[in-house]
Amino acid sequence: MDNFNYYNIFETKGIEYIAIIVFFLILIPFWIILNKKTEIKHSIKKALSFLSFDMLKIPQGIFLGKNHTWIYLEKSGNASVGLDDFLLHTTGELQLINQRNSGEIISKGDLLMEVKQDNKLLKIYSPISGEIMSRNIHLNETPELLNEDPFGKGWIYKIKPTNWVNEIKNCYLAEDAINWSKTELQRFKDFLAISNKKYLSESTLVILQDGGELVDHTLSELSDEVWQDFQEKFLNFKD
Repeated sequence: MDNFNYYNIFETKGIEYIAIIVFFLILIPFWIILNKKTEIKHSIKKALSFLSFDMLKIPQGIFLGKNHTWIYLEKSGNASVGLDDFLLHTTGELQLINQRNSGEIISKGDLLMEVKQDNKLLKIYSPISGEIMSRNIHLNETPELLNEDPFGKGWIYKIKPTNWVNEIKNCYLAEDAINWSKTELQRFKDFLAISNKKYLSESTLVILQDGGELVDHTLSELSDEVWQDFQEKFLNFKD
């Protein structure tokens, strides 16, 4: 027994290790429960979110294009371009791909970029002609800005317009933008009713809550075929 050494863990760092282990044993279950509650709250919030006209942001002084882009002419002479709130509420979170680069010259109606959600794509066409001065690189790191602040920090391009006066004649501004957006929302409801009959059975899709309210981000739950129909009906360029 001469070689036997006895250590009291309370006089060494052993007690610190035990305290750390106990801390994590308490923390991990708490973290799991907290995250489950967050997921449940998110699911409930999503289920209770209705897409109504009152939810749509339509700032005064901003032109809305017929393909659900927006344009705002800044004091610098460059125009900010982005996606309108109607498109973002109908689709949900989007990833921007195949974007144009600074210095490129584009014409009104040219492909500006594509937006992606899972394997579903939509093509976005330019509402104006001009030179692309810059694009919003912050959207690469914080894509949620696109939905949270579409007319502010969620801008996508700065374009120096070459035919501003003529090309905005077919866009909507102020009261016209409000009335057009109301019409588009009703047209979207009608579109969904038709698409539902074409592609989906009644048991596989719930796009309307009681009272006929649209579910927010409706398209996120729908098939690629519906997205392509949406492309044709709402986003393909029209003067």
